[in-house]
Amino acid sequence: QDNRICIWSAGDLGNAGLNGEYHGEPHLLCDVQHNGDVMDMQFLDQERIVVASSTGTVTIFRHHQNNQTLSADHQWAKAHYHVDQDTSSGGAACTGVVCSNPEIVTVGEDGRINLFRADHKDAVRTIDNADSSTLHAVTFLRTAEILTVNSIGQLKIWDLRQQRNEPSQIFSLAGDRVPLHCVDRHPNQQHIVATGGQDGMLSIWDIRQGTMPVSLLNAHEAEMWEVHFHPSDPDHLFTCSEDGSLWHWDTSTNISEKPSFLHQGGRSTAYLSHSTMNQSVVSAWLSNDPTKDRMEITNLIPNQTLSVNSLDVLGPCLVYGTDAEAIYVNRQLFA
Repeated sequence: QDNRICIWSAGDLGNAGLNGEYHGEPHLLCDVQHNGDVMDMQFLDQERIVVASSTGTVTIFRHHQNNQTLSADHQWAKAHYHVDQDTSSGGAACTGVVCSNPEIVTVGEDGRINLFRADHKDAVRTIDNADSSTLHAVTFLRTAEILTVNSIGQLKIWDLRQQRNEPSQIFSLAGDRVPLHCVDRHPNQQHIVATGGQDGMLSIWDIRQGTMPVSLLNAHEAEMWEVHFHPSDPDHLFTCSEDGSLWHWDTSTNISEKPSFLHQGGRSTAYLSHSTMNQSVVSAWLSNDPTKDRMEITNLIPNQTLSVNSLDVLGPCLVYGTDAEAIYVNRQLFA
């Protein structure tokens, strides 16, 4: 019932001992009350955090570093709502938020997409009936384009420069309409997109071609809650699930030692050495069967049983949160 936004100091990486272990406890710098469940959050800049609430409200909190306090800087009340923005109940959960300062895009259970600017009182743009089902997550594809995933297994691209309220492209999982919960795009090759859904499968899409995923990879036993490419080393991808597992997918294996055929639109390219691989348009993620010969998958928390709800990754650091009401930091991802 009582929810809070907290800023923690996980200490300075510079303090690591010679063998890499870290000295010093994480400690709470400040916290502030939050109305409703925290559905998603993202830093807008060094000081501001955008938070999505189950009440449908979107708030920007400011972290005052001089006196270590948090305060609400700006709020869009009921940015998402079912019936009518003015009724006292009626709020619809805001399920996802993504920032590209000063712009903020939010999606919700009401199938609505909002585009906000940090310094504007009202929404810059709202697509009211963007989707007839719940939108579960959103991310930027390019500056003015976003990707959304919904509860009937669709991935959609929206061009915010267009005045039309329709997606510019729709992709969908074949057959069963398995809800998609999370989406991330490859940091360098923007046509490569990863999604995860209700059935725990990892789907890799090439948005330049076709409307279906290039590959479907068996991953978790239950819902996949989050998928993230490593921002600076996108041969590595991380997924976490309701089944209590957190997987590290590594396609960086040097494939010159393991000859394999990469299918690119039906043509086979054989024996690419790793160096040409990096410059090449052929990405390990787009191979017909990336798991063959050239992907290593590791469960980073083998004995965990409670749901892993969220993760983030930067440099050698992985942070994740679980239903054990704990946050874990792994500082030696590539050790």
